[in-house]
Amino acid sequence: MATLKGGEFLVKEIPANEIFSIEELNEEQKMLRDSAKEFIDREVVPQKERFEKKDYAFTEETMRKLGEMGMLGIAVPEEYGGLGMGFVTTMLACDYISGVTGSLATAYGAHTGIGTLPIVLYGTEEQKKKYLPDLATGTKFGAYCLTEPDAGSDANSGKTRAKLSEDGKHYIINGQKMWISNAGFADTFTLFAKIDDDKNITGFVINRSELENPGSLTFGEEEHKLGIRASSTRQVFFNDMKIPVENLLGERNNGFKIALNALNVGRIKLAAACLDAQRRITNHSIQYSNERKQFGVSISTFGAIRKKLAEMATGVFVSESGSYRAAKNIEDKVNELVAGGLDHQAAELKGVEEFAVECSILKVFVSDLAQHTADEGIQVYGGMGFSEETPMEAAWRDSRISRIYEGTNEINRLLSVGMLIKRAMKGELDLLSPAMAISKELMGIPSFDVPDYSAFMSEEKAIIANLKKVFLMVSGAALQKYMTDIEKQQHLLLNASEILNQIYMAESAILRAEKHFSPGSVEAAMAQLNLYKAVEKITVAAKEGIISFAEGDEQRMMLSGLRRFTKYTNHPNVVALTEKIAAHYIEKGAY
Repeated sequence: MATLKGGEFLVKEIPANEIFSIEELNEEQKMLRDSAKEFIDREVVPQKERFEKKDYAFTEETMRKLGEMGMLGIAVPEEYGGLGMGFVTTMLACDYISGVTGSLATAYGAHTGIGTLPIVLYGTEEQKKKYLPDLATGTKFGAYCLTEPDAGSDANSGKTRAKLSEDGKHYIINGQKMWISNAGFADTFTLFAKIDDDKNITGFVINRSELENPGSLTFGEEEHKLGIRASSTRQVFFNDMKIPVENLLGERNNGFKIALNALNVGRIKLAAACLDAQRRITNHSIQYSNERKQFGVSISTFGAIRKKLAEMATGVFVSESGSYRAAKNIEDKVNELVAGGLDHQAAELKGVEEFAVECSILKVFVSDLAQHTADEGIQVYGGMGFSEETPMEAAWRDSRISRIYEGTNEINRLLSVGMLIKRAMKGELDLLSPAMAISKELMGIPSFDVPDYSAFMSEEKAIIANLKKVFLMVSGAALQKYMTDIEKQQHLLLNASEILNQIYMAESAILRAEKHFSPGSVEAAMAQLNLYKAVEKITVAAKEGIISFAEGDEQRMMLSGLRRFTKYTNHPNVVALTEKIAAHYIEKGAY
């Protein structure tokens, strides 16, 4: 069976047995998860205050311990000192290591992701042998230098320059980078500069400890930040820094592609890094609401609190569902490409690139939800939530950065839809035929037959299929109107992205519930509650989009189609679903 293509979920009905979820972890993965969780509960939870007090040395010390456990080398091939495990396992480690403090989550993510992966994916054999064993074991730490004062989302506009030395043996680098995670304790730097007047940036790699002139690489003071306070973040300055020519990473002019592919991996890993944070915030909120008494009873008996707890737990379930589904899709694609004769390095690149749309969807959806969960956590705690004595205010501050790094959520929203359109234009994904079929459907007379929805999740899956029609209807009509100018219509692309994100995540939760749980289960209730909310959000985004560009009969027809495609035959009792979820977790005491 051929693996799914990236973005293909929009035009295919995906059977539940074809998606992967966290319930399917193998024994080795469960052992790794439990080991990571045990380490974090033992070493990090009791010391959380040190991270809040900007104890950068403690972050480095904790990272070294993770290196000794093998947790830094999970994605590094065995021949270079790593564990060579699959994509799902790397997501799992990221998930369970990142939940307590954003400081460690950032250090871990920057090191194992953008600090190590460019060398794994683009390094020569010599570079991999030289740099990866130290990075995999935590003997050395990695940092990734891309962002500049005038080059954030537009990475190619950087002013850092590389010039070949007169003897042709070195590149001489001049320039500066900012917001560089791990800069204070990293030794291995992946950096990007334009050689002479090249159009695109080029990647380089260097160990600080091997520089001929250590003073050619200097650093600003530690940045004082809203959150992730013990994550080392500094400016980096290159002053006639000499790098041997063999340290060029990948090909000349190819740095932008390296940066993009590293960010694709970074995006889905960022979603993973938000998962255990959501679980822990939800658990703190459930426990506090059970203990906190007002008017002689626990506040967990109050409907307003129960609604919050139910929605927080649902958010965790949905975030897990989409994250692990996409991770397994990437892993399957990599394995398929390797089986077809591609070397692992090229296969991993193509596998992640294939699912770049899903990576952006997850980055946006899960990071938005993580901050909302932290915000609601503060609310459950009331006045105590605003105090540094409780875990909520630090969780709220730490979660804020997730919507900015690895590409802002706005950039990722525009990217996900833009990448889909490009795939369709290149013929890699047929969106045109289904969009035309929906136009014909809108012209026809709707069926008034009452469908048989007796099978578990059958109506929910029919609604998902209709929501996909909403996306194709709105984006197809907008594309016909604006053609290549569509990228200038950012309001419209943001609306389309909201529809896209809600579809992918709602479908992931519905299929997970269908595959692993039964009718009447709390997991089914969470999937159904989330779908109801997704329909409401899609209705708002689609209506706003349609009214912005369609007029007269076209507008009336599309609004009529929107009503048809967002209609329930059997409306769910949202209050009953919410109450079922709240009752279950309040009694259990945790998610």
